[in-house]
Amino acid sequence: MQFRASAIFRGLLGAVGMAWLMTAGAQDRPQPKLPAVELRAGMHIIKAEVAATPGARSTGLMWRETMGANEGMLFVFEQPSPQCFWMKNTLLPLSIAFIDDKGVIVNIADMKPRDETSHCSAKPVRFALEMNQGWFAKKGLKAGAMLQSEKVWGN
Repeated sequence: MQFRASAIFRGLLGAVGMAWLMTAGAQDRPQPKLPAVELRAGMHIIKAEVAATPGARSTGLMWRETMGANEGMLFVFEQPSPQCFWMKNTLLPLSIAFIDDKGVIVNIADMKPRDETSHCSAKPVRFALEMNQGWFAKKGLKAGAMLQSEKVWGN
């Protein structure tokens, strides 16, 4: 499982590298759409852009004005560690799910646009998934729910 996640991370890193170069230091406009993966939450399909580089992760969804109903952004980190997010320059209200190596949601937080309050994982994680605010609640997903993705978690 660790090998698969590492191989996926390296592959996504290369694909996202060009987008990162175009946006490095440019946090005054949205970054171009990033390569996406498909995630599943029960019968719900998510198209998640993958932010796997420091530049892509720091820009995230800043300055985006819209996002599709089942679209989101998956933040991928090199190793499990406590992760915290804020909403500086983010115009959309979002919910964030912090996810462990197996695809299990550790905790979920709702975040307000342009708010610099930190929202942190309850334990070390390698992934975070941002969706439109309320998406997880509307789908009945809570801490302990599992997301599936053959490309990310191998399930």
